[in-house]
Formats: sequence, structure tokens, C-alpha cells
Amino acid sequence: MSFFNKNTKIAMPIIIAISLTLGMLIQKKFDVNNIKYINQPQQYSSTKINDVLNYIDKEYVDTVNIDSIVEKTIPTILKELDPHSIYIPAKDVETVNEPLTGKFEGIGVQFNIQKDTITIIKTIFGGPSEKIGLKDGDRIVTINDSIVAGIKITNNKVIKLLRGKKGTKVNVGIYRRGEEKLLPFTITRDAIPLYSVDVSYMLNKKTGYIKISKFAASTYKEFQQAVIKLKKSGMENIIVDLRGNGGGFLNAAINIADEFLEKGKLIVYTEGRAREKTSYYSTNRELCANLKVTILIDEWSASASEIVSGAIQDNDRGLIIGRRSFGKGLVQEPVVFKDGSAMRLTIARYYTPSGRCIQRSYKDGEDAYYEDIYKRYTDGELLDKDSIVLPDSLKYYTTKGRVVYGGGGIMPDKFIPVDTSGVTDYLTKIRRKGLEYQFSFDFTDSNRKKLKSFKNLKDLEVYLSKQDLLNKFVKYASKKGVKENKNDIEVSGETIEIQIKALIARNIFDNDGFYPIIKDIDKTLLEAISLQ
Repeated sequence: MSFFNKNTKIAMPIIIAISLTLGMLIQKKFDVNNIKYINQPQQYSSTKINDVLNYIDKEYVDTVNIDSIVEKTIPTILKELDPHSIYIPAKDVETVNEPLTGKFEGIGVQFNIQKDTITIIKTIFGGPSEKIGLKDGDRIVTINDSIVAGIKITNNKVIKLLRGKKGTKVNVGIYRRGEEKLLPFTITRDAIPLYSVDVSYMLNKKTGYIKISKFAASTYKEFQQAVIKLKKSGMENIIVDLRGNGGGFLNAAINIADEFLEKGKLIVYTEGRAREKTSYYSTNRELCANLKVTILIDEWSASASEIVSGAIQDNDRGLIIGRRSFGKGLVQEPVVFKDGSAMRLTIARYYTPSGRCIQRSYKDGEDAYYEDIYKRYTDGELLDKDSIVLPDSLKYYTTKGRVVYGGGGIMPDKFIPVDTSGVTDYLTKIRRKGLEYQFSFDFTDSNRKKLKSFKNLKDLEVYLSKQDLLNKFVKYASKKGVKENKNDIEVSGETIEIQIKALIARNIFDNDGFYPIIKDIDKTLLEAISLQ
């Protein structure tokens, strides 16, 4: 898939909540036994901070809110430690934890704001909105008697209005094509599950594909269910896609790696200044024991993704394909304060079976740390593996004696450069404006009845292949300010058309529609398939 192929602009905030920076994170299993509660500050020899705060409180010229100062100071202190130790204000704790704990409470829809109107892209099967009759394509015009169309409403505002505690109610006024008046609905909010296995399907008769977006509390169970399903379809080879997966729970990564390894193999170990070395070994799980495994990674695969990749690579269990991973090897421990706020403090580093610490340097500060990913592109690393030069001091060996390197991320066994084929000035312009997604939405919305009549993806693909989508899109883009460029379209046309088909299919069949189509321009996945 092209480097410039950004994720679709589909807004999934009611499912995914707010996307906060809690990727690149690895922590112990979210369990009351693993959370520390702090009620009293520890007494250190230096009380300078307390002295300053007390003096300000007593003597400052104006009245000040000391609690507010403390709230602003803690993140600054943690920022001095490492890029992954973070402070979470009490008001944000629930939202930050939701993607990893696996559920939240709301109405159960995916939405997007189109033409200043909240449009339901998909109702979640079994969710409260689907149960009371809301449909894909419905427009939310009012929420609790307040007009929300035509007022420049934002995604965050919609989230605040529609989310709420289980059992509470929200009234919405719905515009539906074919209906003259707004349709009133009262939705009772409920728990909505969050899934971390985006899709699982058979690529061919023997090879299955599972994409994992994060390592959450439910990830291991979801993975097991996906493997069982695919094995019933004849799976002998498995491709696990961890590209873009920023991490999550340590236990989820260990459990998934365990499924591939024979008993007694080292998966990972952790160690810190105040924490003794703790090693995690494989048990006697057999779900994936006989499957040939390939792991896909890229520069955004971090922490838990790197644990799985490192365990597979160092134990010579399978092939790692893609580009050097992010390089996040720090373990955070949740700490809860008496006011409900929380801290995730780095308490250890993790090491792969060969002894590699995957954590890359952060000595130049947080900004430089995160900008390193973009520096890899400008330095040519994402295009040419030979641009990566690692010293012999970072050389380690797998169980069979193969050389692997530490120093920041997992180096793949098979390097796949960023795909720049099909990238033209025309393609760049339409993607800056998000026109592929807008066109796909409008096409879906105008043909929803016909598209919903297809019971399987194959029939939908046949229909879409006859719709002259590329030419229709070029005319659409021209009206939106991107003029036709025949030479560029000849180069980028296939990429554009496949992307549009995949987006339309996602609107109808969700990820089960998107991924089987987009794979045709996914060079990393195609390479992995060819090596099975």
C-alpha cells in the first residue's frame, strides 16, 4: 500500500472513543492487583517543590489555584524521564483506558460529518441504535431537541452528546431518505464492545490473514476465535498483520506469542532498576503449533507488537516482513491517585529472547524521539534497507545462530520498502482533499438500497467493476477543484479505483469488505503471500 495511503477519514469515535496517544504503550494486564494506589506522598530528603508551592500559596500577590499548578507540573516532571511515562487527569482516565479495556458505553454507531451533517455510516450489530431501527445512511438532525445540522459541529462535540452511562437515554431526530418528516428515536445507551482484531479471512485455500490493531484485554480471545474460524476453512499458513499496531497489554502479546512456540521457549523478559528480572516462557498451547507463520510490521509497530515479532524471530519460528519497527521497549505500570487521576510510570525495559532491548534512544528529547519516524523517511530508510547501518555491538543471535540487531526496533527478515508506485501529483492532490473517501460515501449514499442487496463481497465486487468508478471519480474530483491529468491518472488510476472500491465495500461490509479488496495494492501483504 502506498506510503501516502492514509487511513480513510471515516470517523469511528463512538466505537473507538477519542484516539489518544496510548499506542507505543505496554503495561501489565489491566487488573486491580497490578494497579498501585498512592494516598500519601513519599518523604524525600529534598522538599523544595513543596516549599515552593507552600510559599506561593501563602505569599503570592494574587490568589492562585495550587491544585491547577500541580496538575500542570506533573506532566512536565514525567516528560523529563522518558517519552512514555504519562500523567492522566481524572476526567480523562476512563476515556484513555477504554481502547485497552475493550468497551465503552454509548449508542453504538460509526458516524461521519458530511456536508455539516452527522451521518450514520454503520450501526453496530446488536447495539442499541441497531436494535431500535436506526439505519446506515440516516442523518442525525437533532439531539435532545437541539439542532446539530448546519452548525459546524465537531466530532468531539458529537461524542459528548451521544455518549453516556449505560441505561441513560438520548433523543435523536433522524432524517431518512424517502421520509417527509424527521423520525424521532429514543436510544437507551449500553455497553459497546471494542474489537482489536480488525479482520480475519482466508487469502487463498491455505493461507489465513489476521490483522490486530492493538493489544487490549480482549485481544487474545479474539485472536483465538479468529484462528479457530480460519482453521475450519483449511488454514495451514497464517499471516499476522501488526502494521500500525502501537502496542497495549504485555499479557496479550505473551499469550499470542505462546500459541506459536513449543513449550519452554523464552518469549520475553523484563528488568528494571527496582524490579527484578522476570522471564516469560511458552507453555503447552497448541492452537498455532502446526501453522507456518509470517508477521508483518512497519515503523508504527511498537511495544507489544515488537514482543510478538521478537519472540517469533529470535526463536526462528517464522518470518518477519516489512520495515524496522518503532523501537519501544519500556514497560509502564498504572498508578492511581486518591483524586482518581493516574500515572503510567516506566518501571522496566523488556528484552527479546536473544537479549535485545528494542528501545531506541530518547536522549535528545521527546520531540526528536517522535520525529525520528519521519527522519527515517527523509534519510531513505523506508525506501532502502542498506541505509540502515548498525554497529557490531548491537549484534545478537537467534536460537539457530542467525544474526539479529538491537538498538531500536525489530529489523525484518524480509525488507519491503514504502510503496511509491502510483504516486503522482494528481494522487497527492485528491488525497489532501480526502476526495476518494468523499466520493465513496456519496456513491454509497446514492446507491445504498442496491448495494445493501448484495449478500456477499464477491457479488458486490462484480457490480462495482461495472460502474466505471474511475471516470466518475475523475469528473467528481474536477468539480471539487482537482483538474483531470491524463498522464497522472494513467499511473495512479489502478490505485485510485481499488481504493474507492475498498471504501465502498467498507461502507457495506465494514472491514470484511475493505481489506480483501485493498490487498491488491498492498505490496507488503502480496510479498508475504508469495512466500507462503
